[in-house]
Amino acid sequence: VKLAKADIVPTDTNLRPGYESFAELEAACEAFMGEVNTREHRATRRKPATMLEEERARLHRVPDTAHTVAFGLSRAVPQNTPMVTFENGQYSVPAHLLGAHVFVRSHGVGTDEQVVLVHVGSDGPVEVARHPRARPGSPAIDDAHFPDHRQKGPGDYTITARSAAEAEFLAIGAGAHTWLLEAAAAGTARMNVKMAEAVALAKISGTAQVDAALGEAATYGRFATGDLASILTTGSSKGTSHRADEKASLAQGTAGWAAIGQPVTPVTAVEGLEESA
Repeated sequence: VKLAKADIVPTDTNLRPGYESFAELEAACEAFMGEVNTREHRATRRKPATMLEEERARLHRVPDTAHTVAFGLSRAVPQNTPMVTFENGQYSVPAHLLGAHVFVRSHGVGTDEQVVLVHVGSDGPVEVARHPRARPGSPAIDDAHFPDHRQKGPGDYTITARSAAEAEFLAIGAGAHTWLLEAAAAGTARMNVKMAEAVALAKISGTAQVDAALGEAATYGRFATGDLASILTTGSSKGTSHRADEKASLAQGTAGWAAIGQPVTPVTAVEGLEESA
């Protein structure tokens, strides 16, 4: 490099004129290499061009793609979701990169730090995403990277039966659908047993009555064993709740707090004796 800079780069010492184009620089490099590689090296006493022919069989071929260490760390995008992991954080990439490889690096520090993702394709390296630093468990997601995903609102989920028993339960009606959603959200145990009980009760008491009872149970959060039969028996669940309130609590009340901060009237011993008498 020292020799090349001294002989190829125009300086006041070598009096080489400036290059009008990059092609002229390439031609100068070719001429310089032809000169020095055919000249005997003073250390080996051999010409570099001759030694290159002997060593060529042991050299690795030049890779088709450029060295990409400046782009960051390589990450494979999964086939099923356009997300990659980098330093304990997850970041989204465009959906068309499923199954491809991208490079991830950080840029900046502190609150201005960003994570940059680059994909090297047929057109060369292209920045495909840039996110703020993500925390573990809180991925950085760009909604544009999920074009087929539609954000659903409350009640916008379609229930699909996974078995004949579930299909029979859902056939009861809208109350059964609501009960299943609310019961699942509440983490209700033994749901399959309770759904089978509802199907059996529908055959005895009628589908419409059981459907209404299921809707009422979902409204008031009554998912315990026997709740559905109780609602059918009493006819309503209004006014009844299994949730704790101020009137049904094991904790002491707060009425005694009203005396806090109030002045206390002292009672003398004589007054106390008179009141006792």
